[in-house]
Amino acid sequence: MNIINARLRGKPGLHRIRLDAERIAAIEPQAEVLAASTDDLDAKQNLVVAPFVEPHIHLDATLTAGEPKWNMSGTLFEGIERWAERKEITTHEDIKHRARKTIDMLADHGIQHVRTHVDVTDPKLTALKAMVEVRDEVRHLIDLQIVAFPQEGIESYANGRALMEQAVALGADVVGGIPHFENTRDQGVSSVKFLMELAERTGCLVDVHCDETDDPQSRFLEVLAEEARVRGMGARVTASHTTAMGSYDNAYCYKLFRLLKLSGINFVSCPTESIHLQGRFDSYPKRRGVTRVAEIDRAGMNVCLGQDSIVDPWYPLGNGNILRVLEAGLHICHMLGYEDLQRCLDLITDNSARTLNLGERYGIEVGRPANLLLLSAPDDYEMVRSQGHALVSVRHGKVLMRRTPSQVERLA
Repeated sequence: MNIINARLRGKPGLHRIRLDAERIAAIEPQAEVLAASTDDLDAKQNLVVAPFVEPHIHLDATLTAGEPKWNMSGTLFEGIERWAERKEITTHEDIKHRARKTIDMLADHGIQHVRTHVDVTDPKLTALKAMVEVRDEVRHLIDLQIVAFPQEGIESYANGRALMEQAVALGADVVGGIPHFENTRDQGVSSVKFLMELAERTGCLVDVHCDETDDPQSRFLEVLAEEARVRGMGARVTASHTTAMGSYDNAYCYKLFRLLKLSGINFVSCPTESIHLQGRFDSYPKRRGVTRVAEIDRAGMNVCLGQDSIVDPWYPLGNGNILRVLEAGLHICHMLGYEDLQRCLDLITDNSARTLNLGERYGIEVGRPANLLLLSAPDDYEMVRSQGHALVSVRHGKVLMRRTPSQVERLA
């Protein structure tokens, strides 16, 4: 199969991409627009990119909003309470059904790599066992990383440490944490040290819900970054949310950024969710409740955007379209400047792939997997401006999804 008349990010002109079975065999410049044969996919002078990446979602909780109760306050903490109630009636098949339905949504929007946080504060580890099965069942659609996520704490939840160990033994790829939710600061620090040691010992990646609060005194990010620095694990470590950074004073943040850059850790922001959940205890002026995405990016650190939730106790909306989150995130994070818009797809492609530690399993280069998307616009800016779509998704050298854009008939 050939993909012709393709534009590639960072490369001038048009290109032909030759696929050989499940690999990219060649990338060749085109001198002119080519006519498509029956074996060709015609990009029609639009972008061809590596697949979109979802770096932060909770598949075990999707499609549960209002069951058994709605989150009426819209706060993070009521969301955790509502989810604790929903867990009581959750079953193995229920989780698998909802996760598979959500994965279909993600795949329909060009996402082929997903990191899901799975709640392991459950003595039976029901969700984790279900998601391990799902991971195998959806390999034709996505590559799935599973985070052992202690929603109700490691130190504050009964037998929390043992459950984390068991989750890794059962197949979790990533060790998670939630230090700001532990009962005390000492427990929060202890939880970070424990999870880092567990990841280092088992070879797992790390992704911590870190300082997801408006409290400017919530400062576990510095603990996580220092642990990553001294262990030399920065590229394998992710700090998710870090919304307290939006409330830190600049003097502290200036000092913190030095450590963050030394540590080499990754960042995930979920801007649509954060701007919904945070700032709930403010009158006016209200804080935006989002981490410093633009500042992290401009400091040369790796940051990407995720959806976090789809119709669950924390966020009642969502449809799997990460381009929706990108557009909203660029507005929310004050990133509509010229330079930001020229490379904005980094926030849902290359940066996310780096966060997931995908390495040579990702990217449009000869010899890499034949996983790619044909988009509806010729560059990053036009994709956002036109609210574009992934039109074709190719996985393992075969067409996985085609989308026909809606058409408008002008009558006058």
